[in-house]
Parts: sequence; structure tokens; C-alpha cells
Amino acid sequence: AQAILAQGSGLCIRCVANAPLVQPHRQLEAMKLQKRLAAEIKKCGRGRIWLDPNESNEISMANSRFNIRKLIKDGLIIRKAVKMHSRSRVRKNLEAKRKGRHTGIGKRRGTKEARLPSKVIWMRRQRVLRRLLRKYRQQKKIDKHLYHFFYRHAKGNMYKNKRVLVEAIHKMKAEQVKAKTLLEQSEARQEKAKLQKKKRAQKKEDVLKAGAK
Repeated sequence: AQAILAQGSGLCIRCVANAPLVQPHRQLEAMKLQKRLAAEIKKCGRGRIWLDPNESNEISMANSRFNIRKLIKDGLIIRKAVKMHSRSRVRKNLEAKRKGRHTGIGKRRGTKEARLPSKVIWMRRQRVLRRLLRKYRQQKKIDKHLYHFFYRHAKGNMYKNKRVLVEAIHKMKAEQVKAKTLLEQSEARQEKAKLQKKKRAQKKEDVLKAGAK
């Protein structure tokens, strides 16, 4: 093969044998000009430019922007897409965690207090209870005295959640209504007794007046 090559080129066999062979990847490394021009045309960095290794000879011949544009049009030079750091797997894992997956003993690193401090739980609970009390006060469901009563009791850790507080409010209002009804009934009985007493006294007085005549 070297002898045939030497005959065709007019060189001696020794010169052809000692000539360095240019590897395709070496040739691509040498094409800095083409990469730089392509990067300027495509408005990106040289690292994003891809040169077709199978067409390295044709690409190496291009030494102007006009020729580079032609190669880009032919698809021999391509601008690679921006590398992405996808969060799809993260989102999938977080969605599973919201359902309660991947949260067993083996997945827990911190202590119970470190993972969700009791102070944070306390603050959340107080905010929920106080928000409910404010809402009830604005809607005139409770007066300022009941609001203050339940506010102080909530701070004293009397209600573990909103449901218990609502039940306590209904119970207190029912007791107040009952007490008011009993008081009204008592006052009505007293008034009735007074009237009967007055009537008896009047009757007795009338009887005495009739006996005196």
C-alpha cells in the first residue's frame, strides 16, 4: 500500500512510511477557527458547537463565515442544546412523600424535636384557635367577654384543636341561654307570687271592711 502511495505521489517509500498519520479527532482539535466562527454565527460558546467527525475534511476547508453558514445549513455543524438539570424525579419523590411514602424509620435523620419542634406545633395551634375566636367575635357569635375567656383558656392549653374549642363555645353559649331562661322563669314566678300575695291581701282587706259594716 505504501509503495502504491509512493508511486502516485512521486515520493520515496521511506518518506511515506515516516509521514505522521492525521487522526480524525486530531483534525477536529486543529479546527479551532471553524469552531470559533461557528460560535460567533450561532451566538453561543465554543463548547456547544458540534462538528461532524465524518466530514472533518470538508469542515477543515471552510475558512470563512460564508462557508461556515453553508455547513450549518447542511447540518455538518450544529449548536448543541443547553444541558438541563431536570427536577422531574425530585417532584415525583416529593409527591410520594406527601402521600406518606419514604418517611419510615430508615429515612429519618434528625430527632423528633428537630424534624418538627413542639414550639412550632404550639404556635400553629394557637394561631388557628385565635383566628377562629377573632372570626366568631367579628360575626357577633360571641361577645368580648366570651372572647377573652376562651382566649385565656386557649393560652392555658385547654383546647387541643379547633373542634374542641368550637364544642366548648357551643356548650358555654347553651349554658348561658339555659341560665338566662331559668332566671326569667324565676323572675316570672316571683312576679306571679307577688301578684297573688297582693290579691290575697286585697281580698282579706275587703273581707275586713265588709265585716266592719
